[in-house]
Amino acid sequence: MPYLSPTALNNLRLYTYKAVDKSLVSRYILGPYWNWFITLWPLTVAPNTITLLGLAIVVFNVLTLLIYDPLYYTKDGPDGLPQWIYFTWALGLFMYQTFDAVDGKQARRTGMASPLGELFDHGIHQRSLSTSHLEVILACRALNLGRSWWTVTSQIATLANFYLATWEEYHTGIMYFGPFSGPIEGILVIIFIYIISGTFGPSFWDQRFVTFAQLDHIPRVVDIVPDIDLNEAFIVLSVFVLALNILSRYCLPFHYRQVLQILSLLHPSFHHSNIVHSSLFLPVMCAWGLQFAHHIGRAILSHVTNTPFPLWSSMWVWTAIGALDAHLPVLLHRPPIIQSTPKRTALFVYVTLAISFFAYARFCTVVIKDITEHLGIACFTVRNKDNPSNGCSKRS
Repeated sequence: MPYLSPTALNNLRLYTYKAVDKSLVSRYILGPYWNWFITLWPLTVAPNTITLLGLAIVVFNVLTLLIYDPLYYTKDGPDGLPQWIYFTWALGLFMYQTFDAVDGKQARRTGMASPLGELFDHGIHQRSLSTSHLEVILACRALNLGRSWWTVTSQIATLANFYLATWEEYHTGIMYFGPFSGPIEGILVIIFIYIISGTFGPSFWDQRFVTFAQLDHIPRVVDIVPDIDLNEAFIVLSVFVLALNILSRYCLPFHYRQVLQILSLLHPSFHHSNIVHSSLFLPVMCAWGLQFAHHIGRAILSHVTNTPFPLWSSMWVWTAIGALDAHLPVLLHRPPIIQSTPKRTALFVYVTLAISFFAYARFCTVVIKDITEHLGIACFTVRNKDNPSNGCSKRS
């Protein structure tokens, strides 16, 4: 089934990228650095190549995690991560941010600005797959959260933040970056976390917040402020900021998807989840992120083609089947059919990961092929458009 109708393809010509950036860090600190960094790239390098290289850096960071800690252990298992790895994660994330910031500049330098750039940058590569998914896994490892509901909460909060931004851009036509936005200040915060973990070790974040802030000698503070760990306090603050954003927007489809995902993790109970507290946690997180990337990619595709916003995804059916099967003991007082044993549960999880990967890969390849053929442009090489009349305006 094609993702783009003839009408949608024709609407590509009408697309214009609009953005508002209120970040002072971007304007006065990182902006001049980005303007210098782009001059190092020859005009023979395609902007989407820079975008893909940025993603490759993040994937490399994840590979180092899989090499040293494939089971995602933290507090409850052996600590297999050497502290120097956190510094490589910090450097890698900073370079990812740099590549993500300059690919649009390269598009304008080479005359390759197109809607494909918006889709490739925001949907096929950028926050939907990298900073909103893979970096959650790395950041929660650096925060010493690991296999926990705190990591699940962080995943939901991060994905919701980007979903809200995409939903807002679809309806307003403007990508808005506030004074504190995820792609700029949010990434810098994560880099700071990596540096702290590399310097003092991830156990640094297990200190009690009130004690660390030296507020434990103030009775009123002790009575009001919960004395939770620093890492837990960080997640609570992130969720609080997200809640303020949600109150100002209506984004029901996202809520449906996350409810299904949480239900699939709750078997047999919140405190004894077969997924969250097992080696299957990392594969589930990856499958979840791929499904989100697929859906957000379709949302951005709808934006650049001026077509209806996607309110559901076929992968929801698969997730719903898993959630329903896991809760058969509660609903029908009978054991699960698909996930009846640990081995079958593992099989279901890895099949879900494979389906999520291939569905997303198909989306990327089909959409890139359709857009490049229709606009007469290349994705990873610099060349003139086959038909200048099909040229489109700004890339992100």
